[in-house]
Amino acid sequence: MQHDPSATHKGQQHPISLYLKVWGLLFLLSAMSYLVDYMHVQGIVRWVLIVTFMLLKAGLILSIFMHLAWERLSLIYAILVPPLVLLVLVRIMTIEANYAFWTRAIFMGGGG
Repeated sequence: MQHDPSATHKGQQHPISLYLKVWGLLFLLSAMSYLVDYMHVQGIVRWVLIVTFMLLKAGLILSIFMHLAWERLSLIYAILVPPLVLLVLVRIMTIEANYAFWTRAIFMGGGG
């Protein structure tokens, strides 16, 4: 049997410019996140902006540096769906906890 060295390992080769552009975007998003604090943005707008910048940075890191942009959709679902399900369950538990707290406060004369 002939051994073909080109058939042993074929990996993806991404241009360095892609990584440099992503680093630039991450730097820009981080600077914008810091500007939110520097400009003393308050209230719900502050948190929406910070969480939006955080999710954008996480998405860039996952897709480019962890190579999820080039993976099969089933692997992406296997990685991303469980944390999303956990977030939904945490939200459901928060609603349930608030319901239990206010039921105690109204009918038993205290929240504790």
